[in-house]
Amino acid sequence: MSKSLKRVIAALSEAGHEIAPLELGPETRTAQQAADAAGCALDQIAKSVIFAGQTSGRAILFITAGGNRVDPAKASAVADEPLGKADAALIRAQTGFAIGGVAPVGHLAPITAFFDPRLLDFPLIYAAAGTPRHIFPIAPADLLQISSAQVAEFTS
Repeated sequence: MSKSLKRVIAALSEAGHEIAPLELGPETRTAQQAADAAGCALDQIAKSVIFAGQTSGRAILFITAGGNRVDPAKASAVADEPLGKADAALIRAQTGFAIGGVAPVGHLAPITAFFDPRLLDFPLIYAAAGTPRHIFPIAPADLLQISSAQVAEFTS
């Protein structure tokens, strides 16, 4: 089991959720592929999208429904600073995850996070569990609490 996957399981456990991640096939790099593998709607996939704060230099997390796209202008307004593309090195250094497996929980350090209200429309959602091949099911209100995210409108 990878260190990243162990960190996500530990973060969920510390929050009182004993959740067993699901291992998906190798072709689950997109939200649609993950939804197909999990047998759920596209918007039940909680994507973790990282931007780089241009003022703070910090990684900023946007947890969004699988069918939604983060609007850079709206995201910058929500984050209260200009945002740019986060490169793999920044993402790895600040979250501990590689691109394609960024989880909404279990980061190396606390991260500023925002939550797409669309995810709250479902009783159950699925999020990356620290690797490109693992996801975990969770109630959206629980993920919102564990991730310490703020609900905000940032999609187009």
